[in-house]
Amino acid sequence: MKRCIHVAMLATLVSAAGWSQEVNVYSTTMAQLWKAETPGFDKYTYTPVTQFLGIDATKLGSDALSLHIYGWGMADLADQSSPNGKSGGYLTYGYLQYQFPQANAEIKAGRFTVNQGGGMEYVDGVSARADLRGGFAISAFGGRPVRFTSALEPAAKADYEFQHDVIFGTRLSLRIPKAGEIGISYLQDGTNAAKDLPIPSPVDYSRRQVGVDFKLSPNPSFDFSGRTLLDVAQHADIPAKPTEKHSRIAEHDYNVTVKAADSLSFSGIFIERNFFAYFAGSNLQSLFRQSENDKFRAVGCSATWGSPSAVEVVADFRQTNRETYGDVTRFGADLKWNLGKLKVMSGFGYHRVNADNAPLIGTKSPAYVLSHEEARAWVMYQKGLMSASLDGIFYNFDDKNNPNLNGKGSIYQIVGSLGYQTTTNLKISGDLSYGDDALFKKQVMGLLRVEYRFAFAGKGGKK
Repeated sequence: MKRCIHVAMLATLVSAAGWSQEVNVYSTTMAQLWKAETPGFDKYTYTPVTQFLGIDATKLGSDALSLHIYGWGMADLADQSSPNGKSGGYLTYGYLQYQFPQANAEIKAGRFTVNQGGGMEYVDGVSARADLRGGFAISAFGGRPVRFTSALEPAAKADYEFQHDVIFGTRLSLRIPKAGEIGISYLQDGTNAAKDLPIPSPVDYSRRQVGVDFKLSPNPSFDFSGRTLLDVAQHADIPAKPTEKHSRIAEHDYNVTVKAADSLSFSGIFIERNFFAYFAGSNLQSLFRQSENDKFRAVGCSATWGSPSAVEVVADFRQTNRETYGDVTRFGADLKWNLGKLKVMSGFGYHRVNADNAPLIGTKSPAYVLSHEEARAWVMYQKGLMSASLDGIFYNFDDKNNPNLNGKGSIYQIVGSLGYQTTTNLKISGDLSYGDDALFKKQVMGLLRVEYRFAFAGKGGKK
């Protein structure tokens, strides 16, 4: 990773000597401080410092060629805050881009993310796109999937890297004037199947998916978008039940918004995922293990009344179902108001969460409940070069004997922020938070953030 960043930066500096390029460099430094006190354990003081650095260099010998780099590095100045060591870093993306003068065409090479209708992919390789006649467009990418460091056992990690040897995909779309767009895509992640390993693996990490996506917006008052992914891989089927066969539908994801009046709109969502076929939909890090053999469904709706520039009320409802955990229902409302003349924005929200009992194995209590109430209030002030905010959140749980709460029936956190734009390119801000939760008896955290941007141009350009 460090070698890649050094090479990319060297390429930028070399180009600066001979070309009339324009370079923007943006830097954010974050220094944190918090003390943790966990009942029955030692006290810790954490002071991690994280540096984010981005570079956008354009007109590299040609108006059409540009370089884009973004990465981060961190180091602990006191106790180790991460299980991966006291220092680390990552090249988030770094690629060259060439934009052609015709057909809205472009080509990228390096590390980048790509979204071709079937989900977000993280790739070391090449991508290209171009508009065709008749409203058609085509895009494609190929390379190696970016593989994240994981906590897998050595054998499982070897299996994971063996199967993730290559990734490629393509999408063909059609834009219909005054109506919207529809597309069809194909994705393949890995060519080495689990059964081809020297010791065949029971977990198949490879993916082969066909997707259909669309966006319909015939007028400003109506927007309907969504996608369906189909699993077309030939991996071994491991049904959740002996008599059940897994569906080839990996995902449904649909969103609709209807604007009934200038100050009133309604929206709804429907999501359904079959983890066995879906495999988290991406090689990006996921909340779900790829060996999960489960199904997920969510439906929700919301109504918004008012205007963000004055008073706005949002009422929402969401019901989710995880096959192995049961149902969870969340409903409530948020009230927001903007006092424009006083440069103050504020709000208050309340939500209720009703959850099914979660089973416990090997304990005296057969199950526990995660149902709770959530209340949040916040206020923001911004005038001239100064900004400030105060945000508080409070949870009250129904089951005071839930073992995961360590005897606490309620938890809370308060966060205050203050920022000042010292110059056009420099902003300094800080956060201070205080909370009481189930893991730490008391927790005080501080964060100092320094954002700096500077640019230089070639001969005759602006700085």
